[in-house]
Amino acid sequence: MGVVRTLETLSQAVSLGRDTFTTGRIQRATIEDVVRTLRSYRQIIAQYQIENQENIRVIGTSAIREAGNRLAFLDRIYSATGFDVDAIDEAEENRVTYLGIQPLLQESKLSNGNVLVMEVGGGNTDLLVVRKGNVAFSHSYRLGSLRIRKTLEAFRTPVAKSRHIMEGKIQRTIEQVREQVPDHGPIELIGLGGDMRFAAMQIIPDWNPLSLGQVPRVELEALTNQMLELPEDEIVQRYHLSYPEAETVGPALLAYVLMARAFDLVNVLVTNTNIRDGLLKEMAISEAWSEDFHKQIVRSAVGLAERYDVDVKHAKRVANLSQELFEKLQNEHQLPARYGIILHVAGLLHEIGLFVNSRSHHKHAMYIIKNSEIFGFGKKQLLLTALVARYHRRSSPLPKHDDYADLNREERIAVAKLAAMLRVAIALSDSRSARIQEVKCKWENDIMVIYVPNVDDLSIEQFALQQSGTLFEETFGTQVLLRPHRAT
Repeated sequence: MGVVRTLETLSQAVSLGRDTFTTGRIQRATIEDVVRTLRSYRQIIAQYQIENQENIRVIGTSAIREAGNRLAFLDRIYSATGFDVDAIDEAEENRVTYLGIQPLLQESKLSNGNVLVMEVGGGNTDLLVVRKGNVAFSHSYRLGSLRIRKTLEAFRTPVAKSRHIMEGKIQRTIEQVREQVPDHGPIELIGLGGDMRFAAMQIIPDWNPLSLGQVPRVELEALTNQMLELPEDEIVQRYHLSYPEAETVGPALLAYVLMARAFDLVNVLVTNTNIRDGLLKEMAISEAWSEDFHKQIVRSAVGLAERYDVDVKHAKRVANLSQELFEKLQNEHQLPARYGIILHVAGLLHEIGLFVNSRSHHKHAMYIIKNSEIFGFGKKQLLLTALVARYHRRSSPLPKHDDYADLNREERIAVAKLAAMLRVAIALSDSRSARIQEVKCKWENDIMVIYVPNVDDLSIEQFALQQSGTLFEETFGTQVLLRPHRAT
C-alpha cells in the first residue's frame, strides 16, 4: 500500500503559460491543442482499463488559475474529454510537491540538514524550506520564466540589456527569500522542474534520474550563459527541445544560478521528482491528510502564532482539547477527518487577534488567519479556519456575516460545529492552569455530559461554559454540562 510503480510516462508541451502570461487568456488554438493531447491520453488510460474517475487526477497550476477565461477553458476540457481539471492553488502545489520529495528528504543525507527546495515554473517560483525533515517555510513567488519573458517583450528590451533586466527581477525575489530563510547553518539547494533536469543531463551525461544529481554551479552558470545567448531556433535544433521549452530554459536556469550564488553554494542538487510524484503518492495512500502532514501543518501554525506573540502553551492546550472533543464527538458531528486539523489550527490561533487589539480580537483573528500562509492550507482551508476562530466568542454565525454567507451548506454547518467545539475547549482551559488534560463524553437524558478526571472543582470552567455554550446547544440541539469524574 502506498507504493507507486511507473508503467508509462507521456509528455506533450502546449503554450498555456505563454498565452496566460502574455495576453491574460488561453487562446482558442491552445485550448484545442490541450483537447487533442488529453483525448490521446484518454485512449491510453482506457488501454490500461482505468475507468474509475477516482483513479484519475488532472490538475492545472498558475497558467490555468490566472487565465481570464479559466472557467470556459475548464468547461471545454470537461465536455470534450471527460476530464475534470482541478486548478489547484499555490498552497496545494507546495503541499503536493512536499509529498513527492518527502521520501528523498527522509532517506538521504539531507534528513538532518537544511534544504531549500526550488522550482521555477512559467508563472511562479515555488519554494520550500525544510529543516531536519520538517517544513519551516513555504511560499510561491510571482517569478516565472514566462513572466520574465513577458516583461522583456513588453518593454522591447534590446538583447544586450535583457540579461541585466532578468537578473534584476530575479534578485528582488531572492532578497525576499533571504529575509524569510534565517541562518541556521549550511543549506543545500534542490532544483526541481524540467529545466534543471535538462541542465543535469547536459552537465552529468551519466546521471541516473532516479538518483540525486549534483550539478556544479560553475558549469550550470556556463550552460545558462549559452542558453541566454543562443536564438530559440538553434536551441530547438541543437538540444531537441520544444519551442515552449526553448523559450523558458534560459531565464529559469538563471534563477537557479542566482539563488545558488546568493547562498554561496558550490553545487545545486537535482532530482527527477516533480509534482506528479506527489499526486501519485497521495492517490496511492488514499489519504491527503496523513499524520506526518498534520504535524507539518501544526508546526507551520505554531510558527505563525509565535510571530504574533500568542500564548502558545495555552493555545496548544485549547487545540489539543479541541482535537479530543472532535474525536470523541465523532458520532454527533459526523464531519470528515480533514475538518479535525482545521479545528486544531483554529484552536492554536484563536487568540492571534490580540496582537492587534483586545477589542473585537475574534474579528482581528479572522483577518490575520485569512491573509496569512499556513503550509498545506489553501485559500479554502484558511477561510474555514479563520471563520472558526472568528466564532470562538461573541456572536454565533449569521447569514449576514461576510465570507460565512458565501459558504455552501456543508461548509456552513461544519464551521458552526467546529466553532461550538472550540468554545467548549476554551471554557475547559479558562483557568489557564493546565489542570484539565483529558475528558470523557457521555449522553445522559439527552444532555451531553463531559466528565473531567482528577479535578473536583469545575466552577470556573462551568461558569465559562455557561457564558459561551449557547452555540453548542444551537448547533447540536443539546446542553453540555461539566462534571468531575471520580474513579470507582
